[in-house]
Amino acid sequence: MVIRIGSLKIGTKARPFFIAGPCVIESEVHCLKMAERLADYGRRLNIDLIFKASYDKANRTSVDSFRGPGLDEGLRILEKAREISGLPVLSDVHEKIQVAAAADVLDVIQIPAFLCRQTDLVQAAAATGRCVNLKKGQFLSPQEMRRVLEKASATGNRKILLTERGTSFGYNNLVVDFRSFIIMRSFGQPVVFDVTHSVQAPGGKGDQSGGDSHFVPYLARAGAALGVEGFFFEVHDNPAEALSDGANSLDLKSFPRLVEDILRIRGVLRKEYL
Repeated sequence: MVIRIGSLKIGTKARPFFIAGPCVIESEVHCLKMAERLADYGRRLNIDLIFKASYDKANRTSVDSFRGPGLDEGLRILEKAREISGLPVLSDVHEKIQVAAAADVLDVIQIPAFLCRQTDLVQAAAATGRCVNLKKGQFLSPQEMRRVLEKASATGNRKILLTERGTSFGYNNLVVDFRSFIIMRSFGQPVVFDVTHSVQAPGGKGDQSGGDSHFVPYLARAGAALGVEGFFFEVHDNPAEALSDGANSLDLKSFPRLVEDILRIRGVLRKEYL
């Protein structure tokens, strides 16, 4: 299944694509800087790249956690990020009422993992005709994502991505079952590996989530060996100071080398494994 997003054609078996950017829009200046830096890497690496950043992190652990600039200001910043970088942009929607405004700006509308069972939200996003990224809930088996996909595709939209981001394993821990990619790929849509969220420790610090970004390159290379179509990375230029998900974010300076590793591994895979 090949999906067009702007000038990109993603989902071709021979060419992985990448979704990357900070967890949340921390400021206009930071968001635009990250978009420009990633676009520069994308050109140098000759990869298909989508810029991501959330205008609102509505599912933060604590009521005191930073959430972002909100819908209107966040969409304005993302529209500007696309203009200066040339990259398509992705962000989350959390309520059905946000979908129309988001669709006017975003190239990809993302349904957060915690909300993937919300039928009205899924179908409203898909009905826009925009590409929709459905994140698999931490509480779902990969087989159950077929039903989520059916909700979206019932609108007539075929531009759907399915994203694995780990499965709850006890408290404050996630694990990745690599069979998930093969199962979800059988549904006929491109499958994405959200590597950085898969090393998150949800609520692991009490008033916020923790994580261990040390494992990101290892899991990403394993996904490349499996032939995953897309890779999702939360990327930050200073993870220790990030306002959300810094513990599991990939350092921006490490992004090019990891992409090169992924491309190198994918390049030696036999075609029947793609």
